[in-house]
Amino acid sequence: MTAIFITATGTDIGKTFVAAGLIRRLRAAGRAVDALKPVATGFEPSSPEASDSGLLLSALGLPVTPAGIERISPWRYVAPLSPDMAAEREGRALDFDALVDFSRKAIAAYNGTLLIEGIGGVMVPLNESHTVLDWMMALGIPLVLVTGSYLGGLSHTLTALDAVKRRSLVVRTLVVNETPGSTVPLADTVATLSRFATPIPVVALSRLSAAAADNPAFSEIAARL
Repeated sequence: MTAIFITATGTDIGKTFVAAGLIRRLRAAGRAVDALKPVATGFEPSSPEASDSGLLLSALGLPVTPAGIERISPWRYVAPLSPDMAAEREGRALDFDALVDFSRKAIAAYNGTLLIEGIGGVMVPLNESHTVLDWMMALGIPLVLVTGSYLGGLSHTLTALDAVKRRSLVVRTLVVNETPGSTVPLADTVATLSRFATPIPVVALSRLSAAAADNPAFSEIAARL
C-alpha cells in the first residue's frame, strides 16, 4: 500500500491536473490506483463532470455519478472559497476529526496507490481551528508538493517547504507545473528551486504535451511514489 498526499503552494496551481495525470500514468503501467478529494469547494452540483472530483473519477475510468462523487468527496461546498468560509456560507462547519478518520480508514483499506488530493495551499483553513497542514500532520504520509512558474512562486514554494519540513513531513517530489502566460521561464524556476530544495527531486511539468498522460514528467513522478 502506498498513500500520497497531493498539496500545493496555493489555489489553482494544478493539484487536480497532476493527480489526474498520475492516475492515468499509473493505470497505463498496470498499477492499482485510487484517488480521493475529500474536501471540495466551488462544487456545482449541476455540472459535476467539470469539478475536481469529476475529473478524478474520469481519470480513474469511473462514471461521474452522485455515488461516485460522494465516495471520493464527502465534504462538498458550493462557494469557491476556503473550506471554513464555504462551509459557513451553508451554515455548516467541517468536522476535522471525521475528515482525518475518513482519510485514515481509506489509507488502511486500499492495497494499491492511493492519492489524496488536498484543497488550496498548505495553510488553507479547513475550519476555525485547523488547516490543511494539520490534516497532513495527522496522516503523516509523504507529500507531492505542486507549485507553479509564476512570479512570486519561488517564495511561496520555499515557505511551504519550510512549513512542512518543520513538521517532519516528507516531500517525495516537488512538481513545478508550468503557469500559462507567466513571464518567468519554467526552466529558470526549476533551476532555482533545485538549488534550494535539495535533496527533494524537482520535476518540471510542461503544458506543451498534447496529452497529460503522455507527458514524460508523470513517469518521473510516478517512479518516486
